[in-house]
Amino acid sequence: MLTTRETILAALLARLQQLDALILRDEVLPERIPTAGLIILRDGQPGEPELTLSPLRYHYQHRAELEVVVQAGTGRASAFDTLIAAIGATLEMDRTLGGLCDWVEPEAPASVDLPIEGAAALKAAVITVVLHYTTTGPLA
Repeated sequence: MLTTRETILAALLARLQQLDALILRDEVLPERIPTAGLIILRDGQPGEPELTLSPLRYHYQHRAELEVVVQAGTGRASAFDTLIAAIGATLEMDRTLGGLCDWVEPEAPASVDLPIEGAAALKAAVITVVLHYTTTGPLA
């Protein structure tokens, strides 16, 4: 039986897999970046929950992270923007991940250019995705 946390992260991963980019979870950056880009889902931190006592419920604002990477030569900025917009549109299709979450809220990315010796530079960003959900216990 999966925990609520794992069920929600798996649903987020499944939602992202609708995109053309290569989607990984908790993997290292591969040597080659696909033309459509790369997204690595990091589990992140659930943080300290707020509690309600009757009945006992734990309300989390879990901060998962998406590492978004594009390597596309001269069209890198455009490819990056297209991928970021696609992520936003995909998440907006269902902000509850099929009713598993109370709300899914991505934060704005802060992008950086990463030079690669002997290859086209990478454009990358980390997008924090806040997953609001409730459980019956901290390990549920």
